[in-house]
Amino acid sequence: MTNPRKLPPLAALRAFEAAARHLSFRKAADELAVTPTAISHQMRLLEATLGLPLFERHVRRVSLTPAGAQLYPVLRDGLDNFARAIAALSPAPARGAVTVSATTLFTARRLIPALSAFQAQWPQFALRLHASDDAVDLAGGAADIAVRYGAGPFAGLASEVLCQDRFGVVCSPALGLRDSSDLTAATLIHSEWRRRDLQPDWRRWQALAQVPGLNVDAGLRITDESHALQAAVAGQGVVIASLLLVEDELSRGVLVHPFGPVIEGHQYHLVATEENMASADVQAVRQWLKTVASP
Repeated sequence: MTNPRKLPPLAALRAFEAAARHLSFRKAADELAVTPTAISHQMRLLEATLGLPLFERHVRRVSLTPAGAQLYPVLRDGLDNFARAIAALSPAPARGAVTVSATTLFTARRLIPALSAFQAQWPQFALRLHASDDAVDLAGGAADIAVRYGAGPFAGLASEVLCQDRFGVVCSPALGLRDSSDLTAATLIHSEWRRRDLQPDWRRWQALAQVPGLNVDAGLRITDESHALQAAVAGQGVVIASLLLVEDELSRGVLVHPFGPVIEGHQYHLVATEENMASADVQAVRQWLKTVASP
């Protein structure tokens, strides 16, 4: 049998390490949630047990004696090792919810309708949607994973292509448009994005279609894209829209895509930090997003 270790009280050793680190009984007391008097009592107990002074007491401060300076790094490293070992044994804390950031329209038209499907397949994970047309700071923890539209680059982040966007003419079937020449008698709806380089407009579409007599500067101007789509559903005119984001309206027949040409847009990308991309809950969200984005 081995002899039991002969150690001073562990509470006194812990109090000494905190006091030596701060060189202050008061700060050690604040850290350990006790009074400065209790720290002072523990130090006198430890010094009496060792038979050596560990601190030199000054007015409003303390300093280590040679014995205290020798003992402090041993206790500091030992307590650090305890903390690391316990952290390695403890299960990782569960994330409160996986935050997904995506553009406002993508969130409204692709993510929100598919929320019940995510919950049914992965009930163990919670989901939080963050809708913004501005890129959030993923490295800073503003979101766990994002759907970003555009060419990138996404420096310092893991990314993969989610889907390809395509744009075309859409309108209410009540307008009865059958051929591109019918556009000359229709109201063109213009959606004014902040980033004009990311969304094709009527001028770009006309450059491909070459419809005789079509005035691409005339028509109705609406700053919000979702409102422009609502106007199209209501039969107020014809709009150039993402065929991916109006897929529901096209499948229900409240909007139609009567003719081409179709303009290739940018790609949607899944973006996250390497650490987040490897976690189980973000991987579940990743699989869900790939399903949601499938046209």
